[in-house]
Amino acid sequence: MSDAVVVGAGHNGLIAAIRLADAGWDVTVLEAAPQVGGAIKSAELTPGYVTDLFSAFYPLAVASPVFADLDLGSHGLTWSRSPFAFGHPAGPSDDDAPVVHPDPADTAAHLARFDPRDGTRWLDLVAQWQTTVRPILLNSLFGPFPPVRALLRTLRSSGTADALRLARFLLLPANQMVRELFHGEKARLLILGNALHADIPLDAPGSGVMGYLLTMLGQDTGYPVPVGGAGQLAQALRRRAEKAGVQVHCDTPVTRIETRGGRAVGVVDGGGRLWPARRAVLADVSAPDLYTRLLSADDVPARVLADLETFTWDTPVVKINYAIGGAIPWRSENLSGAGTVHLGADSHTIASSTAGIETGNIPEQPFLLFGQMTAADPTRSPAGTESAWSYSHLPRGVTDDEAARYLAARMDAVLEAHAPGVSDLIVERHVQTPRDLQAADANLVGGAVNGGTSQLFQQLVFRPTPGLGGAITPVGRLYLAGSSAHPGGGVHGACGNNAARAALAHDGLRGLPRRALSRRVTELLTKPPRPDTPQSDGARR
Repeated sequence: MSDAVVVGAGHNGLIAAIRLADAGWDVTVLEAAPQVGGAIKSAELTPGYVTDLFSAFYPLAVASPVFADLDLGSHGLTWSRSPFAFGHPAGPSDDDAPVVHPDPADTAAHLARFDPRDGTRWLDLVAQWQTTVRPILLNSLFGPFPPVRALLRTLRSSGTADALRLARFLLLPANQMVRELFHGEKARLLILGNALHADIPLDAPGSGVMGYLLTMLGQDTGYPVPVGGAGQLAQALRRRAEKAGVQVHCDTPVTRIETRGGRAVGVVDGGGRLWPARRAVLADVSAPDLYTRLLSADDVPARVLADLETFTWDTPVVKINYAIGGAIPWRSENLSGAGTVHLGADSHTIASSTAGIETGNIPEQPFLLFGQMTAADPTRSPAGTESAWSYSHLPRGVTDDEAARYLAARMDAVLEAHAPGVSDLIVERHVQTPRDLQAADANLVGGAVNGGTSQLFQQLVFRPTPGLGGAITPVGRLYLAGSSAHPGGGVHGACGNNAARAALAHDGLRGLPRRALSRRVTELLTKPPRPDTPQSDGARR
């Protein structure tokens, strides 16, 4: 019998297991797939070309305090970076695209060529990030939930007025944020492109902070990749976990969480074997999967099941993996050194491409994230070639293969427009549809890669549902460790770390008051509304 059983060996599950094992717990991890990693995997789809099948660049991992003390370098992980973190051409004819250099002064000088005021503004923004915002934002997003200590430190260090100004800035929609920050289109595109990594409309609160965070991390740490492929990060996490004493079992799908007296006591695998857990069960799965498949309906309050009916997934992804037999012939030559390139969204087309997604239409000119993996890590393909990928989004809920193939063709056209002749250099091309993504990783439901929408109505205390923000669940000793919990998608490890912290805090005699308080709060928040709950006059009539 283990102290804890972790369901799922994605990076969150492995990090949760590491934290518990480091605290002296006996931990078992059960993974349905043949390999650990979840959406951190790589493969040689084309001989000689290493392809990252899901996630690829990891600025959040390098910046996250969760990864800081794992010492993954001692377990075989080496990071590599491209000459430029990312770039974003202002349309297919742009032959001088803005890119982020390793040195902020070089980025500022580059932007000053387009508008001198934006070069100065860039340096001011980087200074603000480094001295004030970086520790506050990273500790708030990726530290313990709720981020009370980080917020109190902000008030003490900057005062109430400046803290409110900062809060306003971080809540700005991306469209408004870039108008307040920069004068020229090209500087604005750097933040707007990064804002589109999430499924938040550019005129909605929350989109600005995503764009700002990824842009500043690009300047701060670059967009690093594991040497040899994304799978090297997953394997380093596994080696770190096993060194701490964690037992990892792959090809072991979990079909049920066993409960007794309102508490999780173990899990049952696909072969019917019970894996008991003395202290906790942690689930690195999606919230709907936890509450509607792994748990019996008798174990889940009716209010939670009702709330899950409105759980909103992020928009489905279509991904194309390319083996390219030569250098990509970019119109803007400096893009050859950018690991990540944002394509298909300039000031004229960005509104139409995002509006199409929100209104259920596949955009004719989709926005692409394009990854040049050999530019970031020369081991990924033979010299003079490129292992690359692009991905874009379908409208929410559109996951059929026909729609995916149509979007993939439009994605190819956008790439060709920015790099004429690239189509003739493609050695092989593999498309991953939303159904392919979910078949490869059950947590990528319908091709949604972030564990649920990043929009404000399903973040913070509302993630995954109102009243169940964070790792705590209505079942005792059961914790949600997947990206459906705060702070959501991305390889930062906070979801798994927060679940482990919650399990440790609730354990034993010292955790008795905390368990009692959590149970009472959960009962209040998940209690069904009273039949005589006040309603509007219209509703009563």
